[in-house]
Amino acid sequence: MTDIAPPVAAQRSHSDTRHGMTRSDPYNWLRADNWREVMADPNVLPGDIRDYLEAENAWYETGFGKPTEALREKIYSEIRGRIKEDDSSVPSPDGPFAYASRTREGDQYPLIVRTPRDGGDENVLLDCNVEAGEGYFGFGGAEHSPCHTMVAWAADRNGSEYYTIFVRDLDTGKDRDERIEKSGSGAVWANDSSRFYYVELDENHRPFRVREHVLGTSQADDPIVYEEKDAGFFVGVGMTQSRRYITISAHDHQTSEVWLIDAEKGGTPFCVEKRHENTEYSVEERDGTLYILTNDDGAEDFKIVTAPVSAPGVSNWSDLVPHEAGRLILDVEVITNHLIRLERKDGLPRIVVRDLRDGGEQTVSFPEEAYSLGLVSGYEFDTSTIRFSYSSPTTPAQIFDLDLASGERVLRKQQEVPSGHDPELYETRRLFAKAPDGEEVPVTLLYRKGLALDGSAPALLYGYGAYGHSIPAGFSVSVLSLVDRGFVYAIAHIRGGMDKGYRWYKDGRAAHKPNTFSDFIAAAEMLIEKGYSSKGRIVAEGGSAGGMLMGAIANMRPELWAGVMAIVPFVDVLNTMLDDTLPLTPPEWPEWGNPITSEDDYRRIAAYSPYDNVEAKPYPPILVLAGLTDPRVTYWEPAKWVAKLRATKTDENALYLRTNMDAGHGGASGRFERIKETAITYAFALKCAQLA
Repeated sequence: MTDIAPPVAAQRSHSDTRHGMTRSDPYNWLRADNWREVMADPNVLPGDIRDYLEAENAWYETGFGKPTEALREKIYSEIRGRIKEDDSSVPSPDGPFAYASRTREGDQYPLIVRTPRDGGDENVLLDCNVEAGEGYFGFGGAEHSPCHTMVAWAADRNGSEYYTIFVRDLDTGKDRDERIEKSGSGAVWANDSSRFYYVELDENHRPFRVREHVLGTSQADDPIVYEEKDAGFFVGVGMTQSRRYITISAHDHQTSEVWLIDAEKGGTPFCVEKRHENTEYSVEERDGTLYILTNDDGAEDFKIVTAPVSAPGVSNWSDLVPHEAGRLILDVEVITNHLIRLERKDGLPRIVVRDLRDGGEQTVSFPEEAYSLGLVSGYEFDTSTIRFSYSSPTTPAQIFDLDLASGERVLRKQQEVPSGHDPELYETRRLFAKAPDGEEVPVTLLYRKGLALDGSAPALLYGYGAYGHSIPAGFSVSVLSLVDRGFVYAIAHIRGGMDKGYRWYKDGRAAHKPNTFSDFIAAAEMLIEKGYSSKGRIVAEGGSAGGMLMGAIANMRPELWAGVMAIVPFVDVLNTMLDDTLPLTPPEWPEWGNPITSEDDYRRIAAYSPYDNVEAKPYPPILVLAGLTDPRVTYWEPAKWVAKLRATKTDENALYLRTNMDAGHGGASGRFERIKETAITYAFALKCAQLA
């Protein structure tokens, strides 16, 4: 895309020997020795590393940024025009008030507001636009106290996900003097509003402790309520819907353990059931009974059991909703008289409500071929109303309230598209691609009606495939900018997610990780076979663990792709899994394997790790986006990958690395700044498809 020479990273001798095998890594120097300090203060990044990243940013600007400025601005304007800027969430009642968030036209960040429960004047509790200032602002949420006189809110100022928790006095509108530094994003209030619980991060950025903060005291005096000794487990804090118990969860990706604290009395936490490898569970409570969602005892797609709070261990677990193979229970909520479960069956979500008084059930589902459905949690327990969200690739988001007593369903909010949207102009399909081992891989498509199935259309194929995360088939105001220009937008629901149940996840992790890559390639080949696109007309996109997917499929089948877009890509897999000082490494070993202790894991990861498998051959055009303060995928992973690609690949196709020097894993913080980043990827896709 330009004749100006790109930057070339220096190669410095470095090697690592494990299990009798030695690897050379000449770009290891891009990993700053003081990376912990860089997360907290990007200004301390060593000068030689900063020079390289800024040279890559300059190359991006010269070769792509400036030449596509008008196109990106047009895409940005289109997407922004589909967003109702002056908007608000549906108020959620809690006691005498109803709480909501609201955005004003032109504002980057939300306002946290409340009104009297039955209507009246709005009170702005927190204006994030005022708090944000001019720099990065990662809003970590706001939790009002049970007495409704305070709000605990959190902010991250550089994208490193180190949050500061503030306490706002709602009578004065000002923050109290006390604050909690370097915490996780959440605060959970005790019922008497005199204290709250929060998660503390260790020196390696791992959430490992829960502390109790009593208002009016110093953070240094906060007692430790729970401390996790295993670096492979992360800690979180929450509350049951009944507000009877504070919950402390210790978990990796396959194993969990829950501790409870009386939300009225406080005191020492007690364990529901000690952790068992590959057993997960979560807890709700009602009238002294625990309702536990678990995969214990071979319940691969999860079941719901009950146990008394007084004797919560597994020996007292009794099936309430037994395991049913192929019906994956995703989430459970419990209110006064009802248990609500969100589940997926035959690839589609549904909500099932059980009346706990008589065992009767009712189901909420929709007739579209592909759609997204979710529970919207409220504050109250003593209620007979539940709230849920619905959308599809053609249908903008809707929020419904369902009265469980009367059965009445009320549409509370319909997503507005100010510039206009006609669902009848678009087609949504759910197709299946055959993987090499015969598995059927779901693929969701969105395109304009009347598309000629002759292979002439370009396609953007998106994939993730890790941690059991499923990609919902929901509405996006952004992708219309591609679809309206003739693109087919496709989501490959590949193994590593749980789109077809827990087995789908197991078949795409650890020893089975290569299935994720071959599923994605199969989805592309299906698009070609059925005439939705053709070889060399498909742009692939993925981020984070999906960025590893991008690196793998670029190595495996470079000729398939018109371009590859890798967003904060996890591409230096082997080196990261060998570095147990990094925040996510020990908790990730169950997902990928532990190459430190296992030669088999080492060899397997080395065989697909994108950075380790770059070869001297042609690659498609590649766009890489990264964040300097990213604690999840450290900046040096994409930087090393790009450096090695430049030195190794044999083509002259575009290769751009853009590192946001002021942000982390989530990219820019403001809602409009994030649209600008989307415009970058879409402009790149259009360039690759020769439509711009």
